[in-house]
Amino acid sequence: MTATLDSSALTKLATQDRVTLARVQRLLDRGLWPPVVPTAVLVESLTGSGPRDARVNRLVRTCEIAELDIVTARRAAELRTRARAGSAVDAIVVATAEIEESELVITGDTDDITRLSSYSRGVSVMSI
Repeated sequence: MTATLDSSALTKLATQDRVTLARVQRLLDRGLWPPVVPTAVLVESLTGSGPRDARVNRLVRTCEIAELDIVTARRAAELRTRARAGSAVDAIVVATAEIEESELVITGDTDDITRLSSYSRGVSVMSI
């Protein structure tokens, strides 16, 4: 099993404080590292400023990056339409988890992700 990160999880995990490092260790212990990060999540998580983005970029180097393709985009659109909830990026995260068979989305904001995942095939949600 692997995990897919949304932007809130990516940003939280990039803080690299003791609590966050313990969270990463728990993910490693559970076999959930390296996580998958959809490219759309990078758009929400980065600013374009090297110094401000340094922590996120450091973390991203340890992750698997999933580029948005037409199959994932269509599945995300279907999930978002069926759930009537979430942003396009949230839907891309859930669709990526489903297609990559990562089975788990890690998020800091569970409401929309949980609603979207209820229409997916086998994706569960974990709050960080």
